[in-house]
Amino acid sequence: MQSHIRVGALFGFGLCAAFAAPALAQAPSFEGKTMRIVVGFAPGGGYDAYARVLSRHMGAHLPGKPSMVVENMPGAGSLTAVRWLDGPSPKDGTALVAFNPGLITQSILEPEKIGNVNFLNYAWIGNMARDQRVCYLWADKGVKTFDDFRARKGWNFGTTGVGVANWVNFRTLQGLFGVDMKIITGFRGSGDQRIAIERGEVDGDCGSWSSISEDWVKNNRIAPVIKLSKELPPDAPTDVPYARDLLKSDEDRRVLDVINGAGEIGRPIITARQTPPQTLAVLRKAFDAALADKGAQEEAAKLRLPLQPMTAQEVEKELKEIYAAPEAAVKRARAITAE
Repeated sequence: MQSHIRVGALFGFGLCAAFAAPALAQAPSFEGKTMRIVVGFAPGGGYDAYARVLSRHMGAHLPGKPSMVVENMPGAGSLTAVRWLDGPSPKDGTALVAFNPGLITQSILEPEKIGNVNFLNYAWIGNMARDQRVCYLWADKGVKTFDDFRARKGWNFGTTGVGVANWVNFRTLQGLFGVDMKIITGFRGSGDQRIAIERGEVDGDCGSWSSISEDWVKNNRIAPVIKLSKELPPDAPTDVPYARDLLKSDEDRRVLDVINGAGEIGRPIITARQTPPQTLAVLRKAFDAALADKGAQEEAAKLRLPLQPMTAQEVEKELKEIYAAPEAAVKRARAITAE
């Protein structure tokens, strides 16, 4: 009798092992592979800097500890890199994309302009930092307050393309605050824009506080006039007015909320939607662990790159709320941000 029990137990154990073996075999490993983080802009800007921090720390948290490289694929305000995921990119989790979240706003307000892209249809890895945005002028323009800025005519601002975050910010200043400005498109990246600002070819910019040159901040070479995020980092001036507080009506505030809806998703990372679920789970876990890594935090702090990560699930929840915005507010926001 006991021998039958032992045989049965061994048989049962064998069945369990047989069923477990395929599952174990499917566990993803990146050993010997090269992970690519494709940045939708030229080297030298904030998106590139964040991607390089991630590339130096995420691999250590992936099975097989793969090498990680950053590649730049500028074009259409980073839409080229996003659409690359739908085309020739690897679908095995070895290709990640960093893009401008202004495209999320454009996907709501002008979906036909970007090929009806819905960012819920991509596999989300997470968000490295919430965007803390401010609009500023080069200090020699002689403007100290937002009222002075709004009163003067003929400003020139530059951007990589229609639909990216600073382009949306410029249109917001025009449509909700009546700022008179010309928007110049075609810059390859924020590095080129900074050169143009220093040369006087454009008057200022709107962007993440962390992306503003440290030299500009320390030497008071810029004059922040309005912030588009409620909070700015500790090294920013405390007297910059918040855009939402300057608006006079609830209707205007709702419109601003639609336009700024993607602001929390400041440094997004996605991959192809065809990525196997088990691989995606591993990527997300490694992403979260990399940003919690002491080494990554110390490196980011030295580079003035705040890490305020959001998990993939948190980003997806935020996106669902953005895509569910009231139609009346969306309609007016659409008119304000129309090309």
